[in-house]
Amino acid sequence: MSDASTCPLSSLPSSSPSSPSSCLRAGRAADLAPGGRKLVFREGAEAILVMNIDGRFYALDNSCPHAGASIASGSCEGHSLSCPAHGLTFDVRSGQCTASPNLRIRTHDAQVTDGELIIRPNEP
Repeated sequence: MSDASTCPLSSLPSSSPSSPSSCLRAGRAADLAPGGRKLVFREGAEAILVMNIDGRFYALDNSCPHAGASIASGSCEGHSLSCPAHGLTFDVRSGQCTASPNLRIRTHDAQVTDGELIIRPNEP
C-alpha cells in the first residue's frame, strides 16, 4: 500500500473475518519477528499468508496454484517459498513460480502504519 489514507486505521477490521475487498489489520508489526509468519483469514476468500523476511513484510494467498495446497508451512530460503505438497518454489515478492512462468500466487500489499501491519488484498 502506498497511501495509508486509503485505509484509515480507525475503520479497519482486525484479522477476524471481513469482506474480501477491505484492508485488514494483521496485528502489531512488532509481534511478527523476522522469519515469522501468520495467516490472516477473510470471509469468503482465500486466507492470506503474511511473512516477515529480514524485517520486510510480504503477503500472498495461502494456496499453491498447482493443486491448491496450503503454502503456510513451506520452507523459505531468502525470498523463495516452497510448496510443502509438491515442492514448487515461489518468489514471495512477486508470487512468481521459479519453475514455470504460467504459475503465480497472488500477492497483496503489506504496510506498517502506526505500528500496525495492514494488508490490502489485491483482488483478481
